Amino acid sequence: MRIIAGKLKGKKLLLPSDNTTRPLRDLVKESIFNLITHSNKINFKIENSNILDLFSGTGSFGLECLSRGANHVTFFENYLPAINILKKNIQQTKLENSCKLHTQDCFTFFEEEKKNHNYDLIFMDPPFKESRVSTLIEMIKDKNILKKNGVIIIHRHKSDQLMINMSITVIDQRKYGISKITVGI
Repeated sequence: MRIIAGKLKGKKLLLPSDNTTRPLRDLVKESIFNLITHSNKINFKIENSNILDLFSGTGSFGLECLSRGANHVTFFENYLPAINILKKNIQQTKLENSCKLHTQDCFTFFEEEKKNHNYDLIFMDPPFKESRVSTLIEMIKDKNILKKNGVIIIHRHKSDQLMINMSITVIDQRKYGISKITVGI
């Protein structure tokens, strides 16, 4: 696994030694960035944006965003082995000043959070067995966590029947191998 483009292009990232964390494959990550960069359905610029990376794992998506010019990434990860790898990946890329890492469950955090933090892009890569994705999307919309013209990207298994209600508008959905990427606004 590596950084694909930007100032850290080619930088290798550490991977967890167990199978519990499912790192985002480079092919899928590159496809996501091609989609958000070149699609005329999406009006998004990575430069100077603020990113929320939920279920961060190794941090490959958020670190890729920073490499490509994002201003700041907030990571959420609560699985200790993944947290340790994520911290090492942040340190080895020397991006500590552009990151914030929350090591608590994002569901609990958003239920308790009173302040509105607005993000230009939210990337959600929950475990495939996580069934509360729609609930999390509702929290994000109810608490105005996504900016008005922001983009939300959800990575699920291709057979997942994620029911997204009217809180976001799905503007694109693609399958890559076992992955399904849903892009909404």
